[in-house]
Parts: sequence; C-alpha cells; structure tokens
Amino acid sequence: MIGYLRSVKAAILEIPEVRQRVSPLSVEEYHRLDEYNERGRRTELIRGIVIEKMSKSPLHRVITSRLYRLLLPQLPKGMSVWMEQPLTFLDSEPEPDISITRGEEGDYAKAHPASALLVVEVAVSSPALDRANAALYAEAGVEEYWIVLGGDRRIEVYRRPERGQYQEAQVRGMDDTLECASVPGVRLKVRELFA
Repeated sequence: MIGYLRSVKAAILEIPEVRQRVSPLSVEEYHRLDEYNERGRRTELIRGIVIEKMSKSPLHRVITSRLYRLLLPQLPKGMSVWMEQPLTFLDSEPEPDISITRGEEGDYAKAHPASALLVVEVAVSSPALDRANAALYAEAGVEEYWIVLGGDRRIEVYRRPERGQYQEAQVRGMDDTLECASVPGVRLKVRELFA
C-alpha cells in the first residue's frame, strides 16, 4: 500500500497543472521550518521544494565515514571538510554527504557556505537525484562534484562548471587514483574507499 501511495504522489507531480501549483519555498522560509518534518524525518530544500532525506544503508554510512577519514588528513590549511552539512544556494539548501570549503570552521558560525570546492554524494541504491543535482552544484560554482557509486565501486567525477553545467565528466574505477583538481594535494585511491 505504501509503494502504491508513493507512485500516486509521484504521478500527481507529473501533471503540468499540478506542477504549476506547487508552492516553492525560499531559503529564508525553509530556515523557519523545524529541522524535522511532521513525520520526524530530516529534509533538504532542492529547487524550492522540501524533500525528505533518504535513509542511509550500512554501506552508505561506511563509505561516507571512510571517505571523510581519507580526505581529512590531506586537507590543505585554510580549508574545512564537512559531513552531511548544509550548503546554502539561491533556491536550495542541500546537505551533501561530504563537502570541502574554503575557510576555517569558525568562518561559518553565522551562515552556511554558499559554495564548495568539492562536493561528494554517496549513491548506494539510486543515483538519479545525485545526477540531477549536478546542475544545481554547477550553478552554485562548486568546482568539482563526485558521485560515489557504492554498488558499482566506481566514482563519477564532474569538473569545470560553466553556465550551470559541468563541462567535464569521467568515471574512475577500482584501479584508479583520483586526484582532486579543486583541492591541491587531495588524492584518493579508489580501492581504499571500497576496501
């Protein structure tokens, strides 16, 4: 029954007349909401629409934690690495699994970062939303975007944002070493991430 209700809700959003009547929220309006929705679930704002965050599988948790531990010691001075923390854009406030920003932690005590050097999303079940969010991150000037495909043991790498699109896309596999173009000195042996 729950699966049926979800498909009906999704189908309703495909009707142009209904889509036109969806009432988007601004980032400021979103900030006035509680951290959790009425069902006690965490949310994020994407393109003015409040979306429930997906639950995390054990594999997702392990990959995200391992990635954080691998990136942290390589971080150049004057940069911060964040795990599942908001970035505030014009019409969105995503909470990527990992982000690296310029500045120290204290620099963001009053406002979330407005962009990042690197954003990483871990996709274990369905990467569709993560791929759709590539344009969102490119528009915000995120220099590099990785989608870690947990089940496939690969990483999609997007670089060079221009006019809301990444101009470069590549896939890295288990035998590759990924050099982050946006954060000097950050390297990742893909095999270590999926060990």
